[in-house]
Amino acid sequence: MKISTDRQYFHKLYAVADDPWSFASSAYERRKYALTVDTLPRVRYLSAFEPGCSIGVLTELLAPRCDSLLATDIVPSALDQATKRLEDYKNVLVEYRAIPESWPDETFDLIVLSEVAYYFDTSSLRDVLEHVERSTSQGAHVIAVHWRGETDYPLTGDDAHALIDEIRSLRNVVHHVEDAFVLDLWERVT
Repeated sequence: MKISTDRQYFHKLYAVADDPWSFASSAYERRKYALTVDTLPRVRYLSAFEPGCSIGVLTELLAPRCDSLLATDIVPSALDQATKRLEDYKNVLVEYRAIPESWPDETFDLIVLSEVAYYFDTSSLRDVLEHVERSTSQGAHVIAVHWRGETDYPLTGDDAHALIDEIRSLRNVVHHVEDAFVLDLWERVT
């Protein structure tokens, strides 16, 4: 059983490349981001949280839909790029935070888990999901999208989504599967 991905993995990737997954240029990322934003059922959210924002490409698409958006990551160089990319969005706060231990105290009506959940082992992801529950209330949305291909991460994208689907307070309202990725949207019902 593989434990959660060592955080140095991310620091090493960004030491070699400013955009190690080609977030800003990949057709896969463009399609995934467009579908993620288009899946959101509300035109506007009061308060959103995007852990693992990386260089802020998805964050930039989410920003016009949110009154406030907290975007976080654990890699300072990625956060520098995100801060620069998002400097015109006064509603976006970019911060260094590691989850689950630095989970914010706010309540959110949107939480975006884009390509982050499968870096945790089952136990750690369940801890993250307890924080998701504590920081959302009835009617909030949780959206997750993850690569389905082969990785050496502790979980597959499908496994991560199955764990999220176990949360009784969340009802799945969108389930979209492609060869490359899985996207799910849940609504907080209790």
